[in-house]
Amino acid sequence: MVDNFTIGAEILREGGAAFRVWAPERKRVEVLLEDGPGAPAERELQPEDGYFSGIAAEAGSSTRYRYRLDGGALFADPASRFQPYGPEGPSELVDPAGFEWTDADWNGVRMQGQVIYEMHIGTFTDDGTWSAARQQLAELANAGISLLEVMPVADFPGRFGWGYDGTLLFAPSWLYGHPHEMRSFVNEAHERGIGVILDVVYNHIGPEGNHLKEFSPDYFSKAYQNDWGEAINFDGHNSGPVRDYFIANAAYWIRDFHLDGLRLDATQQMFDQSSDHIIRALVRSAHEAAGGRNIVILAENETQQSMLARPPCVGGYGIDALWNDDFHHSAMVAITGRNEAYYTDYMGRPQEFISAMKYGYLFQGQRYKWQKQRRGTPSRGLTPLHFVTYIQNHDQVANSTGGARAHMLTGPGRYKAMAALLLLGPSTPMLFQGEEFASSKPFYYFADHNPELAKIVQTGRSEFLSQFRSLASSKSRQILPDPGNPTTFQRCKLDFSERETNAHDYDLHKDLIRLRREDVVFRQQGLGGLDGAVLSEEAFVLRYFGEDGDDRLLILNLGRDLHLDPAPEPLLAPPEGRRWELIWSSEDVRYGGSGTYEPDTEENWRIPGHAAIVVKPVPAGEPRKEVPHA
Repeated sequence: MVDNFTIGAEILREGGAAFRVWAPERKRVEVLLEDGPGAPAERELQPEDGYFSGIAAEAGSSTRYRYRLDGGALFADPASRFQPYGPEGPSELVDPAGFEWTDADWNGVRMQGQVIYEMHIGTFTDDGTWSAARQQLAELANAGISLLEVMPVADFPGRFGWGYDGTLLFAPSWLYGHPHEMRSFVNEAHERGIGVILDVVYNHIGPEGNHLKEFSPDYFSKAYQNDWGEAINFDGHNSGPVRDYFIANAAYWIRDFHLDGLRLDATQQMFDQSSDHIIRALVRSAHEAAGGRNIVILAENETQQSMLARPPCVGGYGIDALWNDDFHHSAMVAITGRNEAYYTDYMGRPQEFISAMKYGYLFQGQRYKWQKQRRGTPSRGLTPLHFVTYIQNHDQVANSTGGARAHMLTGPGRYKAMAALLLLGPSTPMLFQGEEFASSKPFYYFADHNPELAKIVQTGRSEFLSQFRSLASSKSRQILPDPGNPTTFQRCKLDFSERETNAHDYDLHKDLIRLRREDVVFRQQGLGGLDGAVLSEEAFVLRYFGEDGDDRLLILNLGRDLHLDPAPEPLLAPPEGRRWELIWSSEDVRYGGSGTYEPDTEENWRIPGHAAIVVKPVPAGEPRKEVPHA
């Protein structure tokens, strides 16, 4: 494997810079120093095994350069560390040693105990920069967030975008600031006790500003059909250097930016028939780059192949946790009542949530009628730690009518109850930026492409959303915002004053995170044992088993008030010699609720409608306390 420091350009400690680029189809490659230290100057690079390399003694930190291929056009370095003017401009030398880290005592992160927060740097703040986002880290830590999942930042064309069409994978986008500002963000996050992982896209390269073929057509494969353009060549002719490029990229983010892991986008589109699958190789490279630090690798996998999360010793890929769309889809059907389009195979029934809490994926090989095929593989042996659950993420919010947040598509009671299941459930919960304070800001799909491509993107987006009956008519689709309009992007920026105006929701999320982290039973994440039972068409109970009968019940009722009399369900029985006492309710007045009461009385069980409650056992003879407010 090619070491990450031998791809691209590296500042040499003795002075100057070394350059190395893969261009096997080219006869001659020159590096042109265009600006900064040592410029102007030209150096011809020497060929060896398809690579061209050399040293420019005049170059230094901030020198801007491009490669000239066979005496013709100039292109940015495919492994550029910074593009100050975007992918069509010159690359800039960046010295990673020029940043002074203060996180030597940071040991990294593990999956257990994490509360993930997905964020898009460009819309997280008004300024849309690393520096502006850094100013919010203290408040995120105060809210209980422990792991940030940053949407892709690899350089892409235009003034705004989601980042999934990156073209220069080693260069953090200039739109968000200098690479050292990204390092500063990570460094302070560690000081606040927060880990940072980066969403990376290794399944395709963006269509605009993509010049990899100028260096070699072998970056891409015609053997596979990719949903977003040409598939990456991980297993075909001349694929070795291509694999090295991506493997080095995974190590680069971990080593040079002290990141705590990666989230791999759409892994079902990373095609590889070789004996050492590229995903397994990427995971291994990332862990090696971390040295003694603990990191986590997450993955999105639409086909729900559980083998990704199994260890390499049994043929798995070593992924730490998988996004669980099944939970999201059931949750949205339950709180909105809509099961159109890709929600078709979900009813939002209590048993779906019990199964999701116990087994992770709901579809593990059953027929999936929306896709007219079977979906998923068995998850036996995987624990709740292997699954990431969410009610919102960038894709799902953008796919709703008007980019609306989940709380805007349902009633407050159901929304708060589902938030309780998310944050007290045994899997790792993930919030989407602003979800913790019920942000009113939409999150649309936005992308700043050239006019011709922008029209194609807008048409494609409209056609994709037409799978929803509610958006199938041309009249309905007229409300869809233009992805290329700057206003679409601007409207997605968070308003942090809503932390105060929506204090009920913010307090609810903070209290739930605190209960998850501090309660001796909930913080086990179900590893001590978990079971569940259906109580009615819209209500269910989860029982978390603690030591010596110190259990917890989490009860969700998404229907009307429920009086269980009789209540012939063993999971509702308190441990011997004890009774149940309410310790949390989503209907507490502190959260804007209508009040709460003890559920288990001499009238048997009374469970409030559109609510979630938590009870714990206390000695049977202990007098009842006043119902708590938090």
